[in-house]
Parts: sequence; C-alpha cells; structure tokens
Amino acid sequence: MKKKKDHKLEDAWIRAQRGDKNKTDPYKPYAFNVEKERTSSGKIEDVATIFLTNKECPFSCLMCDLWKNTTDEKVPPGAIPEQISWALEQLPPSKHIKLYNSGNFFDKQAIPRKDYAKMASLVQNFETVIVESHPRLINDKVLQFRDMLGAELQVAIGLETVHPEVVSKLNKRMQLADFKKSVEFLNKHDIKSRAFILLRPPFLNEIEGIEWARKSIDYAFECGVECCVIIPTRSGNGALDILQKEGHFSPPDIKSLEEALEYGIGLQSGRVFADLWDINMFSTCMKCLEERKIRLENTNHYQQLQPVVSCSCAKKINL
Repeated sequence: MKKKKDHKLEDAWIRAQRGDKNKTDPYKPYAFNVEKERTSSGKIEDVATIFLTNKECPFSCLMCDLWKNTTDEKVPPGAIPEQISWALEQLPPSKHIKLYNSGNFFDKQAIPRKDYAKMASLVQNFETVIVESHPRLINDKVLQFRDMLGAELQVAIGLETVHPEVVSKLNKRMQLADFKKSVEFLNKHDIKSRAFILLRPPFLNEIEGIEWARKSIDYAFECGVECCVIIPTRSGNGALDILQKEGHFSPPDIKSLEEALEYGIGLQSGRVFADLWDINMFSTCMKCLEERKIRLENTNHYQQLQPVVSCSCAKKINL
C-alpha cells in the first residue's frame, strides 16, 4: 500500500477524526438481540446479546467505532443492572447471554464493581455468560465476578492481529505477551476465552490481510483460546476513513472472509466464527451476496466447510 502520511496514530489524532456520538440512555442498553450460535458444547442454540451503555473505553484504538454508543461520564450506580433487567424483559428466553459494553467489562469506570452482585443475580439462570475485556484488565476482578455467577463465565479478548508493525499502530496499548498472559490466567482458572481477530486491518493489502488473519488465528489457539471470531475491518470511525482516502486502508472482500474462516475451521483447534455484522458492506457483487451470507452463517453454525458459491466475481481479488 502507499507510504503512510506522518499521522501520529495516537489518542489525540484518532479522537480528532471522530464525528458525534449517538444519543444514549444510561438506563437502557443501546441495542440487544438474539442470534443462534454454536456453543462450546457443540449445540446450535440461541444466544442473547445486550449491548450495554456505559462510559467510553479508555483505549482509543485506531480501528474502533464502538465509542459511538458510549457516554462521556460514568453511568450512575445501579444503571447497568437496570439496563440488563430492562433488556431481559424484551428478549425471548435463551440459554446463553453476552454482556458486551463497547469496551472492557472489568473497567471500573464502565461497570461499577458494586453492581457485580446484582448483575450476577439477573443472569444466574443462563448457562453461559460472555463478557469482553482488554487483556491488561484481566485479573482477580474476573474471578470475583465469576464466583458470583451461577453460570459459566467466558471472556472475549481483542487480539486483533499478530502483524508486528500493524499491531503497534493500532494504539491498543497491548503487546502480544499481554494477550498470552491473559489467556493463560483464564485457563488456569478454568475460564474459556475467545479472541477477536481483524481481517485486513489498515496498512495491509487483501492478500496480506488473509495471511495475517491466518497467523493470528494460529497464535490465538497456540495461546489456548477456545474460540476465534474473525471481524472484517470496517470504515466509518473517522480515522480509518482518512486512511482509506490516503490509500492506507480498504475494507476486506467477503471472499477473503470466507477464506480466513475456512482456514480456521480446517485447523479443528476450536470454534471459529465469521462476524456477520454489516456483512453487506464487504461485498461488491449483489448476484452472490445472499448465497455467501447463508454459506458463512452455515459454516459458523456447523463448523464444517460448506459448498462453494459459484460466481464470476470469485476470480477478482482487490489488492
């Protein structure tokens, strides 16, 4: 890709490229849904996700757009349990739940520790509770929350990429050793983990994007995660839009997502999912888009390679 302009890819520049945040209510989650997922037991079951409204994550990562639905200040004590309670009243019954908060569950500025007990009581009837966290915030607080739950706790961690130069430019304030250490800590305490892996982060072309997604999947499983989620890197957060205009970033093609997923499934080292959020934006061919979406979804569910979609666009790879 083109030589990068001399942007200082740190908090000030990244934040300066942002637009306005969306209006949120500290007593209601900004979104919630139920989707089917292959669970760690091998069953395809409904998983509820509550997207909690809370204070913005302290890490201003280059690729992140989750700040759009966060608050500038800490939410009041009791607000997070109220959000969960409100969402559960709207959601149909399910056995598993994700409490995703646009950042780090174990950041006390986002989720007050005093609310842990009430939150745990609200989700105690679920079989599995999945939260997300930066690796540097995984410590004994995880065990405190786990011990309050009647459910199995799992933790999702953003690995993003193992590309040595790109990972240092993401402003994530994380070394690969931090990721490995956090997974080892969780495994020591019998807590399953999943890794978020970016497909084609900035400064990589399409072929490199696939290659480094594969290497990142390898590393995650070598560290001991139980599941990998491949996330196509998307524009729309301000910073990546600037880099895209300058030729330093392009969103990956849906066919690259298929390739990365097929590689991960072929390893048979654990579950591997393709993230299908906003999947339409990664396809330039409307003729085969719906077929590819169904194929990806079936691959996610059954963890087996599905019949290849035949289309003339399959021969086109945008570097």
